[in-house]
Amino acid sequence: MPRPYSSAVIPVPLAEVWPHVRDFGGIHRWHPAIDSCELTRGASGAEIGAQRRLVLGDGGVVVEELLALDERGHAVTYEILESPFPVRRYVSTLRLAPVTAAGHTFGEWWTEFDADAAAEGELVELFANGVFATGLEALAQRYA
Repeated sequence: MPRPYSSAVIPVPLAEVWPHVRDFGGIHRWHPAIDSCELTRGASGAEIGAQRRLVLGDGGVVVEELLALDERGHAVTYEILESPFPVRRYVSTLRLAPVTAAGHTFGEWWTEFDADAAAEGELVELFANGVFATGLEALAQRYA
């Protein structure tokens, strides 16, 4: 099972970044690869079981469900229910932690999924760099 991973330092305290990351229905406000996000189930983006429908820059549609929202650990865990990507059992976590010496935030984003062996390398690259690194960089640039 592949495990794409990306991390970055965001140059502001965790308290400034967490409200944006924890809002499951607001990812389009900070992630440049996502044109729109609509909650399709759940009254808020903080409700376990909430579902969001993402429209990507290329027109692709992804439906995800919020599995866990860890307020103490500053982590959001979700799974893909529908997508144009040839993945199965895709579960991803975006987690933030304070960098106390500098007053910054450490962000890390990873996933585990199943896929056909022939597609794994391309999917690892896509998720690690095209999704996770791009999103973390956008959060960092937002405060630069």
